[in-house]
Amino acid sequence: MRRRDLIIFLAGAMAAWPLAARAQQKAMPVIGFLASTSPRPAEPSVPAFREGLSETGYVEGQNVAIEYRWAEERYDRLPALAADLAGRHVDVIAAIAIPAALAAKNATATTPIVFAIGVDPVEVGLVTSLARPGGNVTGVTFMNVELMAKRLELLSELVPQAEAIALLVNPNFPQTERIIRDVQEAARTKNVRLDVLKASTESEIDAAFASLVQLHAGALMVSNDPVFFDQRDQLLTLSSRHVVPTIYAWREFTEAGGLISYGTNRTSSYRVAAIYVGKILKGAKLADLPVQQPKTFELVVNLKTAKALGLTVPPSILARADEVIE
Repeated sequence: MRRRDLIIFLAGAMAAWPLAARAQQKAMPVIGFLASTSPRPAEPSVPAFREGLSETGYVEGQNVAIEYRWAEERYDRLPALAADLAGRHVDVIAAIAIPAALAAKNATATTPIVFAIGVDPVEVGLVTSLARPGGNVTGVTFMNVELMAKRLELLSELVPQAEAIALLVNPNFPQTERIIRDVQEAARTKNVRLDVLKASTESEIDAAFASLVQLHAGALMVSNDPVFFDQRDQLLTLSSRHVVPTIYAWREFTEAGGLISYGTNRTSSYRVAAIYVGKILKGAKLADLPVQQPKTFELVVNLKTAKALGLTVPPSILARADEVIE
C-alpha cells in the first residue's frame, strides 16, 4: 500500500513540475526598455544600464528579463511602443530620453517609470517636483538643456573671432523652443548673431551644414537631441569637412574627434537610472526615490582637433577642462 502511495505521489510531483517551472519563469520580473534611438553597437545606454542593474543584484537572463523597444529616431513610433510595453504589464519601464519618457507617461498611470533624460522633468510635466516626484514616475536628469547657454559662452571664448554662431536643433525634440530661446539670450549677451538650423534626418543634417557656408557662421553648437547622438559620426565628419569649430553635449563626440564638449556623463546617468529600477523591483516606493540630478559636468577638449582647425585653446578653458585629449 505504501509503495502504491509513493508511486502516486511521485507521478503527481512529476506532472506538477513543468507547471511549477513555468510559474517560476513567469515570476521573473520584466523591465521594459524604451529608447528614442537605435540599438547601435556604440550606444552606451544598454551596457551602463546592465551595470547598474547588477549593482542591485539583477542580471539579465538570470533573474530579470528586459523587453527592448527602439524608436530608431522616429519619435512618432514611441506612443505605440510605450503602449505595447504597458499592455504587456512589465514591472518597470525604463525610458531613455525625454520623447520616450513622455510617451511612457502617456501610456500608463500605474506601471513604475524610471527616466534618464536631458531636460528638467518638472518643466515638461513628468513629475511635480524633484524631491517628491509623485505619481508613477521618477529617474535621472542630465540637465543638458539648461547647459546650452553655457556651451555658447564656452564656444565664443574658444572662437572669439566668430561674429555668428549656428545652432543645430531637431524641430521634433520637445524642448527645442526652450533651447532656441536660451541660446538666443546668451548670444545677445555675447553680442554675436545666432543662426538656427533645423534637422531631424541624415539628409537634413547634410543640408544644414551646406547652409553654414552661406551664413558665414564661425562656429556651431549641436543641441542635446538623441537623434544627433545617433548621427555623431556624420556630424563629426561634416564638422571636419567644413572646418567649423563645434561644441557638443556629450564627451563621446570629443573622444571620437570632436573639438569640445560640455555636459553630464551619460553612462553614469544610465547606471544610476538602472539602480533605481533595481530598487523598485525589490519593493522600493517611488515616493522614496527623488529625481537624481548631476553633481558634476564634464568639460572635454580635443587639442588634436583644435590644431587641425587652426585654433589655439585659451589657457582659461584648458585650466577648467576635466580631460584634454592630445
